[in-house]
Amino acid sequence: MAGKRMKPIVAIVGRPNVGKSTLFNVLAGDKISIVQDTPGVTRDRIYADVSWLDYNFTLIDTGGIEPDSSDIILSQMREQAQIAIDTADVIMFIVDVKQGLVDSDAKVADMLRRSHKPVILVVNKVDSFDKYMADVYEFYNLGIGDPYAISSVNRLGLGDMLDAVAEHFPELDEIEEEEELPKVAIVGKPNVGKSSLINKLLGEDRLIVSDIAGTTRDAVDTKLSFNGKDYVFIDTAGVRRKNKIHDQLEHYMIVRTVGAVERADIVVLVIDATEGVTEQDAKIAGIAHDRGKAVIIAVNKWDALEKDDKTIYRFTEKVRDTLSFMQYAEIIFISALTGQRLPKLFETIDAVYENHAMRVGTGVLNEIMTEAVAMQQPPNDKGKILRLYYITQVAIKPPTFVIFVNDKELMHFSYTRYIENQIRNTFGFKGTPLKFIIRERGENDDRG
Repeated sequence: MAGKRMKPIVAIVGRPNVGKSTLFNVLAGDKISIVQDTPGVTRDRIYADVSWLDYNFTLIDTGGIEPDSSDIILSQMREQAQIAIDTADVIMFIVDVKQGLVDSDAKVADMLRRSHKPVILVVNKVDSFDKYMADVYEFYNLGIGDPYAISSVNRLGLGDMLDAVAEHFPELDEIEEEEELPKVAIVGKPNVGKSSLINKLLGEDRLIVSDIAGTTRDAVDTKLSFNGKDYVFIDTAGVRRKNKIHDQLEHYMIVRTVGAVERADIVVLVIDATEGVTEQDAKIAGIAHDRGKAVIIAVNKWDALEKDDKTIYRFTEKVRDTLSFMQYAEIIFISALTGQRLPKLFETIDAVYENHAMRVGTGVLNEIMTEAVAMQQPPNDKGKILRLYYITQVAIKPPTFVIFVNDKELMHFSYTRYIENQIRNTFGFKGTPLKFIIRERGENDDRG
């Protein structure tokens, strides 16, 4: 069976006040998954998973532009457009019917057109099609195809717009061929040694990407063989842009990270041993966790630390503490500079890749669950006792289980975690998150 289909990435670009965030919020809905114990990332609402008809895609807001002088707006828009070009499968370029066609729209349209990425031109704030249609046609002058008239506030025209976006999603068949190789995303804060790591793995400086508009995100995917096995490495540092707008740096880093993580099976989070584990590391880890990816934490520059016999233990504790939401992650101490423990990295990638795609038989799962329930009574509320009827695995990457119970409300997070731990005790599942879906089953057979 070929692997799971990757979600296409759709990026939103546009000037200030054209209604980007309104559109983002309407499409994302209020169901943004804020995982209780994942740090800040999802709350920033930079990206969201969107389901529409049969389509599932990741929507990215490429960043707020601060209205200042028109020069600054243009340079920020170019930066946004470049991020969208590097990261997205489809770009939604939002313009405002009430402000009309503006010079910076035309300049950004040029960039987008040259990128050869699919661009959907969205004319927002068309509250009445009768009244504004003539103004909508003005945007044909941008030369990037048919304008789609919408009103995000009134939710008008969204269906046609999304149809146009979805037309550019890759067909399942196109994706399948490359699905079989493990895809590894190397992520982390700037300057932790991501590129040095890949360059060391490749044994050459392959990642100096030419800094030209239209460098597609695929240009930094690198195929690599080690001990006769092939891997695809996805590098977020590969496309480097000088960015004078400092505040936006973290925003852009997160957008790029989402793009890389979305397409990976395994995420290698590179942490700088000399700095220790930081809040920013936790944010990046949160993206991989939310996306259900297998995770390896590679502590780089380990050769640069003064060590005693407790250093590894203390550092591991600190990582586990800061990234408490991903106790499952494997931790490995490396040096990209000297090549220390890089063979171990590949061993870990292989093991984690296998765990991420592991299937467990229903019979064994139910034995584990029955034993777990016997050892620790399920919670009850006002005399009503939680009953667990049945457990089965329904998906891989990540391994996903459905537990059928008599009352979902009674299935506390902590009890789900307890069942998870029992499954992990038996099967390990190191390096991969496990996902649990709780379903209610009627009580007609609940006697005694």
